[in-house]
Amino acid sequence: MKRLGLLLPLVFALALAWFGVQAPAPARAATLAQPTPFPTPTPREDGAIVYIVQPGDTLWRIAAISGVPIEELRALNGLRSDVVSPGQPLILGYAVPGATPTPATANQPTPTPLLPTPTPVPQLGVICAFLFQDSNGNAVFDDDEVYLTGGAVSLQSRAGLQRSGTTADEPLCFEDLPPGDYNLAMGIPEGFNPTTATNRPVRLEEGDTLYVAFGAQPAEENPGLLAGGGSPWLAIVGGVLVLAGAVLGWYAWRASRPAYAPK
Repeated sequence: MKRLGLLLPLVFALALAWFGVQAPAPARAATLAQPTPFPTPTPREDGAIVYIVQPGDTLWRIAAISGVPIEELRALNGLRSDVVSPGQPLILGYAVPGATPTPATANQPTPTPLLPTPTPVPQLGVICAFLFQDSNGNAVFDDDEVYLTGGAVSLQSRAGLQRSGTTADEPLCFEDLPPGDYNLAMGIPEGFNPTTATNRPVRLEEGDTLYVAFGAQPAEENPGLLAGGGSPWLAIVGGVLVLAGAVLGWYAWRASRPAYAPK
């Protein structure tokens, strides 16, 4: 009985030892999968930082591990979708400060440069003047009438442009004139009297050619002109008017006298 009491503790210790050996070891915590480490790309000579797409990469994953927004990745590489292929180089940025990225032209059309709009230049015009012998005095240049020489022509614009010349046996033309308002004056040569106005305002439009005619007659061919420039017909008419006025005055005086009353 005493021996049995000694064996019980030993048996109990052996049982505990056996159960400890058979008990399963505590499970280790599952190790979390770590993302593939992002290799640090080496900048190229032009300063571009290029990443080579690895198997299993997506554009979203590359943006997440590189810290570059996905919109910037699309812009830097000219991407129109998020599809990338292993081995494809992607520009992540530029290491050189102020470096200008080379635009991707693989999928982008080349813009047509805008040409500057030329400033329109006004077309110049021509004003021609001539003096003719107005044989019939109608102030119109007829087919049978001839040019007169020696007329002094003066042209002046409102802007201050001045030209001058002398008439010959053909029209005197002033070329390369800008559009605008002009005054044309003709000096009649000695021995002639004008039959038209000697000052003519004209307006020149772009690209126009104007012909302005001035008429004159020899002084001795002007009928009815006295040496002082008057007309005998005007003198006759004036005399008649004076005589008629005198007659009317006499009748008015007679009408105003009181009637004679006999005594």
